Amino acid sequence: MKHQNEYRDPEHAKLQLEAIRQTIDGYDGSMTFMEVCGTHTMAIYQHGIRSLLPEQVRLISGPGCPVCVTPVGFVDQAVALARRPNTIIATFGDMVRVPGSSSSLLHEQARGASIKIVYSPLDAVALAEKNPGSDVVFLGVGFETTTPTVAGAILTAAQKKLDNFFVLCSHKTMPGPMAALAGDPELQVDGYLCPAHVSAIIGANAYQPLVDAYQIPCVVTGFEPLDVLQGVLMLAKQTVAGEARVETQYRRVVKPEGNRKAQQLLEKVFEPGDARWRGIGDIPDSGLQLRKEFSRFDAATQLPVEVEAPVEHKGCLCGEILKGKVRPNDCPLFRTVCTPEDPVGACMVSSEGTCAAEYKYGG
Repeated sequence: MKHQNEYRDPEHAKLQLEAIRQTIDGYDGSMTFMEVCGTHTMAIYQHGIRSLLPEQVRLISGPGCPVCVTPVGFVDQAVALARRPNTIIATFGDMVRVPGSSSSLLHEQARGASIKIVYSPLDAVALAEKNPGSDVVFLGVGFETTTPTVAGAILTAAQKKLDNFFVLCSHKTMPGPMAALAGDPELQVDGYLCPAHVSAIIGANAYQPLVDAYQIPCVVTGFEPLDVLQGVLMLAKQTVAGEARVETQYRRVVKPEGNRKAQQLLEKVFEPGDARWRGIGDIPDSGLQLRKEFSRFDAATQLPVEVEAPVEHKGCLCGEILKGKVRPNDCPLFRTVCTPEDPVGACMVSSEGTCAAEYKYGG
């Protein structure tokens, strides 16, 4: 792998931009490309890539942040579990501040609930070992990138015969929402910058059914500025030529078949299931649920709690932002009521959220 600075070289960026301009020269119409990865979103904002592109080329952000697409009902269930006696909630940091219908894990922690920030699902397994008198619930939020690590944690807990380790699952898979948005006539996406981390696991070939069904170009793209610009160039070339296929710009990491070991680990513990996405709604087979033989680790069934009816915050446009239909500045709460210090929507909470990126780096 080359050094990072080589993918941030200004002279090479100028060459890529000139190639994009030459490609679209004489093209009648505009083209809209969507990135569906939170790290892409941050990179595009951080390096001001939108402002560099010709006016004909429009980049929009989609549902690429796992924390952002997690529905409010999941947060409410996590809050209800946090209120159980002798229960420890183990979670990655971003989820603590995501608002639920009437509370958040951060608020529950202030009221005395045991909320532990972990950096790996195995940290939650270790918590369960050290606290045999408590139920430890790990919040399983993430796409195909992180789900294999959760599968590994469950297998470790099974090997250790732990009866106090559980996972509250909200794992999701990326091709489903991409198909849903590709079929949305109001959106008219002309091409996808496919997520690099996810693609390293599932492989570039996973997007072929999407291309076949919707005739939409897909380019698996890296995170550095030159990666993104080259991905845009590849999409522009397909669009101008009237073609639709899967291409891989991020060939230094992503293989057509993906990571088979990670896939096998995931398939051993999880199986496809319907999932609810914030803003998009229910998408068949776009989630991952525990297989029957691992159901004893399922917090949703093993630790039943009374969960309040989910209520979205009035005025928050996070759902529309996740679909790429509006920008953060279109939301009446942005920068006024909703800030990183006091977020209203999940898109402002997560470090990979579109609102957080807009707030930090501006348009």
